[in-house]
Amino acid sequence: MNDLEFYREFIKRVGDDPDRHGLKRTPERMKAAYEFLTSGYKANIDEELNNAIFEEKYDEMVVVKSIDFFSLCEHHLLPFFGRVHVAYLPKGRVIGLSKIPRIVDVFSRRLQLQERMTAQIAKCIQEHLDPMGVGVVCEGRHLCMCMRGVQKVGSFTTTSAMEGRFKSDARTRQEFLHLIGMPEAKLL
Repeated sequence: MNDLEFYREFIKRVGDDPDRHGLKRTPERMKAAYEFLTSGYKANIDEELNNAIFEEKYDEMVVVKSIDFFSLCEHHLLPFFGRVHVAYLPKGRVIGLSKIPRIVDVFSRRLQLQERMTAQIAKCIQEHLDPMGVGVVCEGRHLCMCMRGVQKVGSFTTTSAMEGRFKSDARTRQEFLHLIGMPEAKLL
């Protein structure tokens, strides 16, 4: 069975006619949509970064916040979406700012868990840039929780992944959380 036959069969199995006027081209559109939504599997991080790592004597926090993402929950193939906030502490090298949203896209355009995606983004930046640390916070709305199951439309999920100084130094972590507008936790 080829891809278009698969999507035609899907339409049949949900109880509709893939030959009716409004659905005739739907299998082609579904194929194109899912190819785009899962394009992260075919992406190559090195090509996405395109040698945009530069020597620079800068060692203060760099934050790119409110990066929109769209992904598919691996449990239901329903969308989840939201924003990712990324920070790193350079150690003699910086990355082109547009590359950080590209990294987010690579990992969000897969069948995903928000927790895994958050960790993958942090690990990728840590491995490719070798900074003093990386912090990633992801805020997402999951349609599998809104449209079905518990049907909690107002809920959202926040996940974080911290590497290096963001993990070991509470002040660095707090600065990051403050800069992205997250309430600061009380430290004991």
